[in-house]
Amino acid sequence: MYRVVANETAFLVVSKSMGVHFHSQSGSAGIMAQLELDLNIKLYSVHRLDSPTSGLLLFAKTAKAAAEFTQLLSTHQVQKYYLAIAQGKPKKKQGWVIGDMGKARRSMYKLLRTRLNPAITQFFSYALDNGLRLYLLKPHSGKTHQLRVALSSLSVPILGDGLYGGDTGDRTYLHAYCLSFTYSGHDYFFKDDPIQGHYFTSFSTQSALQHIGNPASLAWPMRK
Repeated sequence: MYRVVANETAFLVVSKSMGVHFHSQSGSAGIMAQLELDLNIKLYSVHRLDSPTSGLLLFAKTAKAAAEFTQLLSTHQVQKYYLAIAQGKPKKKQGWVIGDMGKARRSMYKLLRTRLNPAITQFFSYALDNGLRLYLLKPHSGKTHQLRVALSSLSVPILGDGLYGGDTGDRTYLHAYCLSFTYSGHDYFFKDDPIQGHYFTSFSTQSALQHIGNPASLAWPMRK
């Protein structure tokens, strides 16, 4: 269900497995409730992951820390990086996806042409074997389904993401890869290599990740 990555005085970082709900559902404990039970502590959520998404989750241990992390997130001082895999060539290999998001059918969202309160995502992509591409995604906002909608808008829905038209896979290929922030005068950087999913663990993907290195050190494309 999870693996503890860092257990600090004010916060906890864990790696969530794919398919694990954030909130408790139908009598089954979600990851937050399970952590509180296992560790016998009170936790405060500061951001969330969709059930199909694996990877890094940050929890505060006090109300004060939760307020501080909420402020850091709202002012874009917590850098988050995600990995995704999709089939086919995108309209562009790197750049930005920007637009308002509106509700669509079947609990889906869609990207709109307006930019009143837009979802903002930067991305790089890298060729893999078998016509697949690896996407390194950096969200600059925190909208529901933002990254899934961003790649769908580029006509390359995430592999395994049937809701947005992705090809069938052994999982939804979206993973919260890195977290970077400064808290109480200390710099923190956490990286979580994906370990679930045939294509995430393939030699082609692992070679691409070696080439990428630290996502924060890349020359990210400027916003137009």
